[in-house]
Amino acid sequence: MASYTDVLEYLSALDYPAGKDDVVREAEREGAPPDVLQALRALPPVDYANGNEVARSAGIDAAPEVGPAQRAAQARDQRHQRVSQHLRGI
Repeated sequence: MASYTDVLEYLSALDYPAGKDDVVREAEREGAPPDVLQALRALPPVDYANGNEVARSAGIDAAPEVGPAQRAAQARDQRHQRVSQHLRGI
């Protein structure tokens, strides 16, 4: 199975925005393995703004070691403080 890092590695020299055909062609040119090419060939035919967008669109998880329950817990625990909120406590 292709990893997020693999996809980004084989697309590092690609100029964005890039279409699906450009993405696949670049990965082939860079010698990507069959699992990466298979994931990229399954992409929807749209323009991609960057490599992260390509990997997400291919359904490749950026952090597969983190499970859904842990992601939900992290999202609940995040506190987004604005500067003014932070300074109120001073």
